[in-house]
Formats: sequence, C-alpha cells, structure tokens
Amino acid sequence: MSTRAPRVERLSIDGPAGVLEALLEEPQPAVAGHFGVVCHPHPLHGGTLDNKVVHTLARSLHALGVPTVRFNFRGVGASTGRFADGIGETADALAVVEFARARWPNARPWLLGFSFGAGIAIRASAAAAPERLVAVAPAVDRIALGPVTPTCPWLIVLGDADEIVQPRVVLEWAARLAPAATVVTLPGASHFFHGRLGELREAVIAFAEGAKQKPG
Repeated sequence: MSTRAPRVERLSIDGPAGVLEALLEEPQPAVAGHFGVVCHPHPLHGGTLDNKVVHTLARSLHALGVPTVRFNFRGVGASTGRFADGIGETADALAVVEFARARWPNARPWLLGFSFGAGIAIRASAAAAPERLVAVAPAVDRIALGPVTPTCPWLIVLGDADEIVQPRVVLEWAARLAPAATVVTLPGASHFFHGRLGELREAVIAFAEGAKQKPG
C-alpha cells in the first residue's frame, strides 16, 4: 500500500457546460493500471468535491496506489454552468473520465460516488464502461437512473440508519440487479457515516484489493 501523501494537482477540465474544477491526486509511487473518478453528493444540497465521504473514497484508492480525480459538478465551486437534473451531471462525469483516460492512457477507469454522486456514477457507467464501480448510499429514490446495466463487478455500501436514503429501498432495488452487486451494510451508520468513515474505507479497500488481483 502507498504510504506517502499523494501529489496534488488542481485542474480546470473542459466539460460540456464549460470549465469543471477538479483535484487530481496521484499516490507516490502510483500503481499503473487503474484510476478512479469520484462523484460528489447533490449540488443543490451542499455537495462538493471536498465532502468527507468523497474524500474517504479517494483516500481508499490512494492507499492502494491508485490515482484519483475528484471534481465539482457544473455550478459548484469554480465549475461553470448550472444544475441539470442529473443529465448534465452525468455528462460532466463522462468528460472527467475522458480527461483521465488521456492522462493515464493505459489505465482502466473505476467509477465511485456518494449519494447523488453514486447515482451519477451508475448512470455514467453505461457509457464509461468502468472496470469497477462503487456506489455509497446511492440515492436510487431521488435520481432517475433509467435501466441499470453495469456489467463490471460493483460494490454498494450503505448504513442501515441512513436518514436520507431509505436503506429498505436501496436493498430492494439492489436485490433486483443482474448481475448482482456486492452489498455491504454498516449497522447503525448514518447517511454521512459519522464516526464510521474508517469502516467505509476498509470496505472499499477490500473490494478494490480484490479487483486489482483479478482480471477485468
């Protein structure tokens, strides 16, 4: 696992609605072969690339030497544009994936997201064809996902005390997925995983370690 702090680069990425503010973090040393794009929670409810769960997702990959790009959706921070009902935000995520593919041309994408961002990661997976997908507390009852067809291995993490996304709804939705996702439920954890970020990190690392050891 990587032990040194990642090299940080603040970026402006060309997106479909203008500039997207982004933060590229590359562990030292980095492990070739993968990169992660991490999507933040709802732009109209305070979601940004600095959200602590988003930060935890990025750090989980850094522990394995995998570089990441976190970014602000259109209309958030220094990103231009305005909220576009999840449709425009999906296009934003795909633009960041394409940027990262150009930055690491021989690496395969992993898509990760939290809450609204998890829904965007799921939506974007149809076009991005990620090698792995991680959806934390996916807001399946708050964003129109359309047909869900990820064919890669993917992980869903949620707390059974989530006060924003209904755990029962997520579990019922996940039970209908084919192929099935790996589902990890943290007993007593809230939507923002207060006091439980370490367990979230461990779940993501365990999934990612298995992904690194298996062919895509």
